[in-house]
Amino acid sequence: MPISGPIDIPEHVRDLLEPAKQSMVVDRRGSTVWDVQTTSGRRLAVKIGYPTQTHSWTAVAPAREAVILRGLIPQEVQYGEWREGTWSAQPWREGESLFGRWLPCRAVSESPDLDDALACAVALSNLHDAGWAHGDVQPNHFIIGPDGTALIDVALARGDGEIPEVYDFQYRGCLVHYEAPEISKAILQEGTAVPSREADVYALGASFFISATGRRHVDYPDDAERAVQRQAIVDKPHRPINVPGRLGGLIEQMMNRNPADRPTSGEVCAELRRAG
Repeated sequence: MPISGPIDIPEHVRDLLEPAKQSMVVDRRGSTVWDVQTTSGRRLAVKIGYPTQTHSWTAVAPAREAVILRGLIPQEVQYGEWREGTWSAQPWREGESLFGRWLPCRAVSESPDLDDALACAVALSNLHDAGWAHGDVQPNHFIIGPDGTALIDVALARGDGEIPEVYDFQYRGCLVHYEAPEISKAILQEGTAVPSREADVYALGASFFISATGRRHVDYPDDAERAVQRQAIVDKPHRPINVPGRLGGLIEQMMNRNPADRPTSGEVCAELRRAG
């Protein structure tokens, strides 16, 4: 049964984590996220998944992400179930999103910081090297902070690791503003798609573009339905890349309509190192 958020941390999870302080960070699309400081001094991102009117997979997404994270990061990641879905607790990532970080660029049309771009590309390349495609690359999923840059929200990732069947679900696309044309086409035709490293690179280019300019990679009405947005991505060329300097040319390559002609994430890192 669909339910409405926000969802408080379930009592048995509170007993396990022992929060001293907590504040809600976000509640949308079937996930309530809490910033939790525990009595032992840990700071955690605690995600509570629940089914919505349109999506049932959101209920198991926290557990699916936790399974993936356990193979990627050295810090402890906990997860389990509650009566309406699953929950997870992972290390809090302190910092600013790429979109927020490049606000001054959008305000005064300055060139973006290539060190930020490189840090994001390295985070994505590391995930690819570990055998995963992220499937939901967007600027708000890159957290640039004092301890480095983290690529978060890997619940939609596909790769080499095994996912328990009870927590798995089909991939039905991501935030359309960053979807590669081949992903949008597959969703429109089949209802599902397969995340790929090539599509991740396209999405990283679209993330650089919107963070630097404030504009989506393809023009479509703000209030258009998802299917209309995806059809525009399939049918239309991306907007002209007006980002100055070598980053603009690199974004153009990353957003090539032919996946085989895009650079790999590792090649993006190499080009950004040369440009810097």
